[in-house]
Amino acid sequence: MNRATRRILHAAIACALLSPIAALAQQSQEAAPQMSAEQQAMMQAWQKAMTPGPQHQQLAEHFVGKWNVKQTIWMDPSAPPMTQTGTDSSEAVLGGRQIRSDFTGTFMGQPFHGIGYSGYDNVTGRYTSTWADDMSTGTMLAYGDYDPATSTYTYKAEMADPMKDGAMTPLRMTVRIVDADHHVFDMYETHDGKEAHTMQMEYARAE
Repeated sequence: MNRATRRILHAAIACALLSPIAALAQQSQEAAPQMSAEQQAMMQAWQKAMTPGPQHQQLAEHFVGKWNVKQTIWMDPSAPPMTQTGTDSSEAVLGGRQIRSDFTGTFMGQPFHGIGYSGYDNVTGRYTSTWADDMSTGTMLAYGDYDPATSTYTYKAEMADPMKDGAMTPLRMTVRIVDADHHVFDMYETHDGKEAHTMQMEYARAE
């Protein structure tokens, strides 16, 4: 059998093997049902809801990295505040849809570890923040907005007060972006209708 004859034979075998596969693919494509207008609209809505946008990129620019943190806590307005230090490591996760932050430090002389997630909800058009730590069994959920004029995120949330049988304490939290290497977190609690500044965390980029 010469070379030309072998090429013809190989081509014939390949056609015989691939023809059934091509036929099945064509049948599968023809059998696939066409989406209705409602289904197409649903697909487009979910695509819009799940696609990271400029707000997610902004969160990454502001918060991804390793940070040294100075923490100031006012337990009693009439007494000097407590100060302590910690570190924070933040990274973009879930395809850039969330920023995960791991904070390690001390609180009241005890080791302290907390984990937070920051994101932007395309559906509601609001920034979101969650926080959990090893000094509580609860999880805090906050919603907020960003003011480009002041480079500040402002969130509102509630915290169950263990000293008041779980009564909810309103919280207001701000994160002011000083520059690419510094930002400041402040927390305010409202008790008996009066808002008090209870915590500040100053972040400086470590690397």
